Amino acid sequence: MSDEARSSARAGAADLDTITPIPHLSDNPFASSNNSPTPVGSLTDSGSNSWAGSRPVSGVGLSTGVLLPNGDRYFRSRRVPKGTLEKPWLKKKDPREKWTTIIPCAGLVLGLIVCGLLIWDGLRTVSNFKYCQVLDENFSGGWDDSVWTKEVEVGGFGNGQFEETTDTDENVFVENGILYIKPTLQSADLVENDNIVDLRDNGCTGTKWSDCMSVTNTTNGTIVNPVRSGRINTKNGASIMYGRVEVVAQLPAGDWLWPAIWMLPTNNTYGEWPKSGEIDIMESRGNNYTYGQGGNNIVSSALHFGPNKENDGWWRNNVKRKANHATYAQGYHTYGVEWSEKYIFTYIDTRLLQVMYTHFKDPFWQYGQFPLSDSNGTRLRDPWSWTGSKSTPFDQDFYLIINVAVGGTNGWFKDGKSGKPWIDDVHDARLDFYNAQNQWLPTWMENGQMKIKSVKMWQQSGYNGCEA
Repeated sequence: MSDEARSSARAGAADLDTITPIPHLSDNPFASSNNSPTPVGSLTDSGSNSWAGSRPVSGVGLSTGVLLPNGDRYFRSRRVPKGTLEKPWLKKKDPREKWTTIIPCAGLVLGLIVCGLLIWDGLRTVSNFKYCQVLDENFSGGWDDSVWTKEVEVGGFGNGQFEETTDTDENVFVENGILYIKPTLQSADLVENDNIVDLRDNGCTGTKWSDCMSVTNTTNGTIVNPVRSGRINTKNGASIMYGRVEVVAQLPAGDWLWPAIWMLPTNNTYGEWPKSGEIDIMESRGNNYTYGQGGNNIVSSALHFGPNKENDGWWRNNVKRKANHATYAQGYHTYGVEWSEKYIFTYIDTRLLQVMYTHFKDPFWQYGQFPLSDSNGTRLRDPWSWTGSKSTPFDQDFYLIINVAVGGTNGWFKDGKSGKPWIDDVHDARLDFYNAQNQWLPTWMENGQMKIKSVKMWQQSGYNGCEA
């Protein structure tokens, strides 16, 4: 090899040993001869044609360069068309991925439930007044004659009810700490043969002779009360003027039964019923849910007030409450009333679940919207105006009554509804009812009694000597 050749080889080797550093992206390898950046779209081997339709720069292959705002470039392959990049994570999702949604949502729902419970518990225990407890009865000690009175009468408070209320253990008794009010059939001999039931010498608690006497006359179809039941009250043991009452009870199931928890004035200060008022905490019917007017799946509350029996303002505040997915005969519920000089409301289980609410913002004479005169032209007069109180007649002592009535002729069970076996406006309605016992008596067998677990009454502070 000549010296010139060896010199040339050494020069080539030296060139191979020399490592040329890769220019930084900012040092544009495609820059023009004047070292100015080549705009996007002009990246060709000639450096002068537009991007579209030009061939790639030699050595770049099927790739293009995109100029970034800071002058750098990145490469994008032309071999993968836009939008066709595979995304396997969309085709086969990780089964654990769902928990990233479930866990936060479950936590949110749980938090809302807890907050709701805390708010509910706080509101239900809120009391607008201070109270003195005047009765706390759980029947653990049996029947207490000092508090309770068993009413004995046949009158039915003018409602034409079919039961005779008794003071016997057959119809009212305590068993295992539960008070039972249980209707039973009257003696067949008293119903089917000429007889007189006279309670005047047997503890009749009624005030009229019709409350104490009943007759069977087989000639005209009149019969004595065909059913025996119970009605109890706290008139001698506990009463309140403004306050609260709560009765924990399970209602009866049975056709034509009429359970009720209600209050009457201790003294008829403003006159005979309904002038002195009546508070119906709970009324229901023992018929099942298919009954046209609502059976033991519905309860109602109302106030009764008015200048006479023909003009009763109960319709102004009669409210019904339907049980949720059940009936009131399937378990115990708390039936309560809260009553003050400004309002009165009834509730079920909690004071938040109100049934009837009446605010004493207008005098009851105006609230009742009574006519100027009755049907015979007699002018009606306001029996309460002289008190100057908007809560009159509900500004006196009231006592508690609990009973299970049967039937009646006052329209509580409407004629022609769900096979009603009697018509109200006939003299032998009781007999028609009695003769249909094969229809209704079997419905009483399983749960035809009212069961009371406890009764509590509170007097509002500032009245009747309560200074809580």
